[in-house]
Amino acid sequence: MNYISSASFSDSKSHYEILDGLRGVAAVVVVMFHLMETFTGGDNMKQIINHGYLAVDFFFVLSGFVIGYAYDDRWGKMSLKGFFKRRLIRLHPMIIAGMVIGAITYYFQAGAAFPIISQTPVWKLLLIMLIGFTLLPTPPSMDIRGWGEMHTLDGPAWSLFFEYIANILYALIIRKFSTKLLAVFVFLAGCALIQLAVFGHHGDIIGGWSLDPAELRIGFTRLLYPFFAGLLLSRISRPGHIKHAFLWCSLLLVIILAVPRLGGTGHVWVNGLYDALSIIFVFPFIVYLGASGETKGRFSSKASKFLGDLSYPLYITHYPFIYMFTAWVANHHISLIQSLPVAFLTFIASITVAYACVKLYDIPVRKWLTKRFMADTKR
Repeated sequence: MNYISSASFSDSKSHYEILDGLRGVAAVVVVMFHLMETFTGGDNMKQIINHGYLAVDFFFVLSGFVIGYAYDDRWGKMSLKGFFKRRLIRLHPMIIAGMVIGAITYYFQAGAAFPIISQTPVWKLLLIMLIGFTLLPTPPSMDIRGWGEMHTLDGPAWSLFFEYIANILYALIIRKFSTKLLAVFVFLAGCALIQLAVFGHHGDIIGGWSLDPAELRIGFTRLLYPFFAGLLLSRISRPGHIKHAFLWCSLLLVIILAVPRLGGTGHVWVNGLYDALSIIFVFPFIVYLGASGETKGRFSSKASKFLGDLSYPLYITHYPFIYMFTAWVANHHISLIQSLPVAFLTFIASITVAYACVKLYDIPVRKWLTKRFMADTKR
């Protein structure tokens, strides 16, 4: 995956099982974050798992590290066409699945939260789904939900849109940067991140999912530092040997994502500083620790594999169920306490659907695509 790029590779590359598992831990936190977000009324101060939105930025750091580790030393043996084929095969089948699930569940989300759904004709829904298959963003004028999302059937696809941009930038330009030039680029991107988070008006880096100038600026700022800092980390770091790395990394990641909103309404810059420091320093440190450990126990190995397999499908398919949950809460005026049984069922349903997608769709389709389109591609 980003949340997104697998941490396992072919040839002689090591398999970073812990990084797979950490991606899954973050994806699970994202689902809980989105469930609790239903009850904030748009007030970020009320969010219980307050910094769950930072999981996207962690995914970008992890993705940049994985891309650098997997491909930086392979360009003499791999063409641009081969790289883009690999990335499309890895990412795109689940994008299509997420859009299909979003379309199937769309009319079940109608009501007070999304009043325009009942006015949307089927042809327009199908058109938006087909556009979604390409991952091309749609403008607000084509919004069929009312939230202004660039991917209205599956909101989190916005981060995949930026993941694709990062892959294109890496393959065409930034892979050719020397380590020093890359470090300068990352430093400048970090300055832009600090400016947005600390000196912006909101005291956070939330945003990036809408096709308007302000949101696009947030999206690119959230992308450029973490992704290419992860790439830089893959070039300059030499992972050590950390005992119980999966446990410590998971705990640290969950704590960072669950910390309450800081600074209050009077000092929003404090929360922005927390966001910036987490992305700039803590997330690369977690990735380094994860790359420095091994899953030696049977349980930790199985847990890492399960969470790694689940992570990307869970991230890209869970939000249609969040839309349904949000609609149910709004239509029946449900409180947080009253919602807990249904919230738990939504959580379990999201995991179940994601796991089914992995086993019954994603793995078989990627195997077929690899056999069909990669056989004659320069590696």
